Amino acid sequence: MNPIAILVHVPDVKLGLEWYKKAFPMAVETNFEGSDFTILNVNGFSIEVVLADDKVGAGKYGTVIYWLVESLNDSLEHFYGLGAKLYRGPMNIENGLSMCQIEDPFGNLIGLRGKIT
Repeated sequence: MNPIAILVHVPDVKLGLEWYKKAFPMAVETNFEGSDFTILNVNGFSIEVVLADDKVGAGKYGTVIYWLVESLNDSLEHFYGLGAKLYRGPMNIENGLSMCQIEDPFGNLIGLRGKIT
């Protein structure tokens, strides 16, 4: 099995999609004909921004996807520029890498792993 997608629940899909397109500028936007559903494809992995509801709300609920980045510092600056906040870390982990979690404007967490440069 391989991970294929993450659903990011937000209170406003249009705003959420705009933010995630800026957060992941390498993503390729894909719209599905006959639907208002859009995914952001990052190297075969889909970020699916969907409407939060009574069953799954926006925010921190225990699952965090980590993205491997070349420079943790550069990535943090990128996300800070989009209004994200540091939530946890950075902390040193194995193989000279560090990791941290940032919080998007909708309360969701994004994990980052990389070298502190």
